[in-house]
Amino acid sequence: MPVDTRRASKITLALLTPFLLASSALAQGAPSAAPAAVEAVAQQRNPAFDAWADKFSADWVRLSPERATASQYFSGAEQQALDRQLAPQTKAHRQKYVVMARNGITRLDRFLAGKLDANQRISAQTMRWSLANTVANEPFEDHAFTFSQFSGAHIALVTFMTETHPIRNAADVDNYLARLAQVGARLDEATARARSAAARKLVPPRFILERAQGQVDAFLKPAPGQNVLVTSLAERTAKLADLAPQARDAAIASATAIVAAKIRPAYERTRGFLAEIHPRTTDAAGIDRLPNGAAAYSQALANFTGTKLQAAEIHQIGLREVARLEGQMDKHLRSLGFTEGSIEERMRALDKTFQLPLEPDPRPEIIKRYNAMVRDAEQRSAKLFNLMPKSPVDVRREPPLTEGSASAHYSLPAPDGSRPGIFWVPLRGPVFDMIRMRSLAYHEAVPGHHFQLAIQQELQGLPKFRTMRIFGGGSAHSEGWALYTERLAVEEGWYEGDVPGLLGALGSELFRARRLVVDTGLHSKGWTRQQAIDYGLKPSEVERYIVWPGQANAYMLGMLRILELRDKAKAELGPKFSLPGFHDVVLRSGSVPMDVLAKLVDEWIASQR
Repeated sequence: MPVDTRRASKITLALLTPFLLASSALAQGAPSAAPAAVEAVAQQRNPAFDAWADKFSADWVRLSPERATASQYFSGAEQQALDRQLAPQTKAHRQKYVVMARNGITRLDRFLAGKLDANQRISAQTMRWSLANTVANEPFEDHAFTFSQFSGAHIALVTFMTETHPIRNAADVDNYLARLAQVGARLDEATARARSAAARKLVPPRFILERAQGQVDAFLKPAPGQNVLVTSLAERTAKLADLAPQARDAAIASATAIVAAKIRPAYERTRGFLAEIHPRTTDAAGIDRLPNGAAAYSQALANFTGTKLQAAEIHQIGLREVARLEGQMDKHLRSLGFTEGSIEERMRALDKTFQLPLEPDPRPEIIKRYNAMVRDAEQRSAKLFNLMPKSPVDVRREPPLTEGSASAHYSLPAPDGSRPGIFWVPLRGPVFDMIRMRSLAYHEAVPGHHFQLAIQQELQGLPKFRTMRIFGGGSAHSEGWALYTERLAVEEGWYEGDVPGLLGALGSELFRARRLVVDTGLHSKGWTRQQAIDYGLKPSEVERYIVWPGQANAYMLGMLRILELRDKAKAELGPKFSLPGFHDVVLRSGSVPMDVLAKLVDEWIASQR
């Protein structure tokens, strides 16, 4: 049966609310307006802002050919030219972003002080928030390790080439080869950056370095012709209508030669560098161990949560949420006869009863079940949402190169329809998370990230830089929404008659609450990797928080803020409150900072009266 988790959350919201203030990056935002004032402002459209914002956004995208390719932001010859490039990994190139951001903030402040209509003001505030974070993050850019197991240059380049670069026709193949020839140089630039950071004592923990070393070794193990950069090209060109067999063979031969002559030597140099700095690493995990690490963590929290909450406050919110959720889960576990041991021990025992036999390989069946869960969620969502994405979503297994350390995640559909939205599932085994499958499908696909991000990409009436998330509202909005949809499924009775699935959902939320405790523990309280694991999280998850400080806090804090806004709307509108209407407000404006979302909800409440 459905569980009402809303009332219990208000204890935490009472602590959270005073700190959910506008970040310093949005100090220029306009206050909420009464309906008449909003209508008046809406007539004051400024064409100069539209022209400037469109040009600025296009110039911003041009700095990253990879982003241009992923979003297919341009067309014709310009898009083709960008599809042949990889962005330099140099300090000079990164500084271009900072210079552009500073100039952009100056212009935006002038626009925000003048006349803009409501939609333009949202765009300007969102752009400003994003650009201000670019500037604020700049002093700490090397606190994010160049070679980590999640987003290091050594895997990001490979992942982009094999998954994001399109192979739709013969021209794309030619572009692929042009880009492939640059991979070695880009990796050498990344190695030079890491070397410079190491000279300033900015080195990863030993166990993180060793994860990256293992990935580099795995990349170098196959012969050039069997390298993933070659085999991926061979697989994706097999059915191209406009590529003759001889041309395909020539492309595969060229890719093999590039891997042998340019890419493998660069990876060998990276391997040598990682071995060189290994003796300088330790097992100390937190970012606060690094020079200026405390300031770096404080900025990361502001960046990812969109609040002014400090680590100690977030730690306490996490502890409160953990206690609340464990209390609920204890009751349900006892109802199933699991009475002995900790919550985690009992959840593992319950999950064990749902494990599939290891022979034959259970992974295809798990992917099949995930797809069925997504299709079921699409049907259930129909009465809760007015907005539904047109793009399909698929469930796929995480590729071998990254499966060892990856978390489940979502990637956007290609704007031209050549690639669906994809919910990527790592299936390392031999034990699989079975009772959490439904909540994970809701979070990553429907009605979580797929609804949010695919809908944003398809929205009409928004400037391109918003539908393409060139400037967005940060992780608190996107991850908060995805976690909110997990809670929504519980509230709406989707687990009726499925107590194990309900426990999986509550366990998933508990996991996000524990993240608050662990992330702040690691980066502000001197926790070790083992302490974080002992608190109930998997080693791969703990290592994710170590290389991505602050990001794990976005989920729970973002969800709590969305719930608070929903409760406010319910209280003020009473019988006029519409749940699909509230969801429209959150989804229709795309990714915006959380305080901009609060203004939008206030305006919606006023309009519904």
